Amino acid sequence: MLELLFALVCSAAAQNYELAILLKGASALAFYSAEGKEIARTPVREHPHEMVFSPDRRFLYTTDNGTMRIEQPGSGGNFVSIVDVKARQKTGEIQIGEFRRPHGIDLDPKTGLLYVTTEFPDRLLAINTQTRKIERVWETKGKTAHMVTLGPGAKHAYISHSNSANIAVIDLAGGKVKLLATGARPEGSVLSADGRYVYVVNREAAAVDVIDTGRQEIVARIATGKGPVRIARTPDDRQIIYACMHDEVVEFADTQARKVIGRTGKLPGPLVSLTVSRDGKFAFASAEERDTVYILSIRERKLVKTLQLPKGSHPDPVFAIE
Repeated sequence: MLELLFALVCSAAAQNYELAILLKGASALAFYSAEGKEIARTPVREHPHEMVFSPDRRFLYTTDNGTMRIEQPGSGGNFVSIVDVKARQKTGEIQIGEFRRPHGIDLDPKTGLLYVTTEFPDRLLAINTQTRKIERVWETKGKTAHMVTLGPGAKHAYISHSNSANIAVIDLAGGKVKLLATGARPEGSVLSADGRYVYVVNREAAAVDVIDTGRQEIVARIATGKGPVRIARTPDDRQIIYACMHDEVVEFADTQARKVIGRTGKLPGPLVSLTVSRDGKFAFASAEERDTVYILSIRERKLVKTLQLPKGSHPDPVFAIE
């Protein structure tokens, strides 16, 4: 009875959120109620992969890659779309010229600069969101620049290379690049709340690498389930949470003990994304191939809601709009 009551409370609380869901297959950003009703949708460029909020959370910037998966050949796209969250409409875009297949994205809240990785060629771009121009470009020194996370104070950027099994640590002021060897297929990453560590999931090595941001070295490895692909953390910094693509579960690891402390039951379909609400109550994971979004209680480590999207949507990241 208590479990049922808690599930009902969680479901009701989750319904307070509006969700922004990036639809890789439908080439759009959709807005959903947590009950599963589509409120609005705005087209972006072809096959968007990742997104980030502006500092005031008024806008979302999406990387419109132009291909469905990094394994696919082709030059892809060269745009970043700008979506007004309140109006639920695309209000502009940033053309990035010769730099194609934008993928990872992060934003420095102090300067408003966007940092975007491109796969063709492997570069990191700093983009001024006011002028909508590229201010600086760095070579990442690896193969297939994927996700990017800014370090403390946005002094360094950490870029995962999916096809060279390493992380590029770029000194954004001086331009020096340091490569750190990781497990096979590094993908998503997240900065700890205190800025001391960057946690990077290695999809084909079943592990999370822990980078010390002071030393710029990998100082620990956490064994995980199969296929960790995207990662987030709780606001209190006590847990990292990541989606396991191959095991079709979400796992929870203790950041102090550096070990897995729990996992959900099976969530059908290879999971491709994992995000956490700002209050730390819910996690959101997408099963792209099944057009499904899962809403999870972090406290209970359980599924509380499943959203079934239209066929061919192929949802990827999900953000809660609180």
